[in-house]
Amino acid sequence: MTTAISPTMGVREWTLLLGLSILWGGSFFFVGVAVQELPPLTIVALRVGLAAVGLWVIALVLGLTPPRAPRVWLAFLCMGIINNVIPFSLIVWGQTQIASGLASILNATTPLFTVVVATCLLSDERATPLKLVGVITGFCGVVVMIGLPASAQPAPWLPQLAILAAALSYAFGGVYGRRFKTLGVPPILTAAGQVTASGLIMLPLAFWLEGAGALAAAGTGTWSAILGLALFSTSLAYIIYFRLLATAGATNLLLVTLLVPASAILLGVLFLNEALSVTQFAGLGLIALGLSAIDGRLWPRRLALRS
Repeated sequence: MTTAISPTMGVREWTLLLGLSILWGGSFFFVGVAVQELPPLTIVALRVGLAAVGLWVIALVLGLTPPRAPRVWLAFLCMGIINNVIPFSLIVWGQTQIASGLASILNATTPLFTVVVATCLLSDERATPLKLVGVITGFCGVVVMIGLPASAQPAPWLPQLAILAAALSYAFGGVYGRRFKTLGVPPILTAAGQVTASGLIMLPLAFWLEGAGALAAAGTGTWSAILGLALFSTSLAYIIYFRLLATAGATNLLLVTLLVPASAILLGVLFLNEALSVTQFAGLGLIALGLSAIDGRLWPRRLALRS
């Protein structure tokens, strides 16, 4: 049985969602640096392994102790597989063959999958027409903002299916993660348990398939990127993720995948002196319109009632 969540997010939830989008938007930069010297699965293994260390340090400082119930650790293992191992690996493999812009667009289908999965599995997150319109509008905004990569050759279909499968896995992860609130596990311990389980899988897998030779040759910049990816884009991000999941629900939480591309572009404008084009402004407008429809409070009350 799941506890009820609020279908409408308040100022705190929207602020946390924006912060999460910035942290995950920054992960594209960190991965872009690290992938120059390290193979993909090694990056994923280091990301979850170091994130686990960081989260357990925070938990111990706060006086939190690891749960002992086997069912909780089984839930951590399942969540780690669904929300980290499968999607991280699929996305990294997919991006070795298709453009990052196309991968971002495909990953932004996560809220669409989440609306369907949550409607089927959660009694308190049924889709409304207004929310469906908002998700589709926001996704169109992502496509407009990033644009389809120009290429004389069509992108291979298998990597694209891999990114879509990752988005579907994230959707199931968001729905499955709702159970940690009923188990009484604090967000920090939930985050720590999930990435620990992921690390126990990914570390031996990466060593077996890719070896450890590249680690010795990695430079300071690469290790700095790995630490940023692990501690900020994973440890801190997942604390926010599970706090939002407990209060706002899976459907609202995974709207972050619509905001991540916008955050990444805006970070480039603010800190890298990049220019924001008219098309990107239009995409931002569509994303904002979609998010407002999903939230519902700025729309006429009669539309909300009809939905």
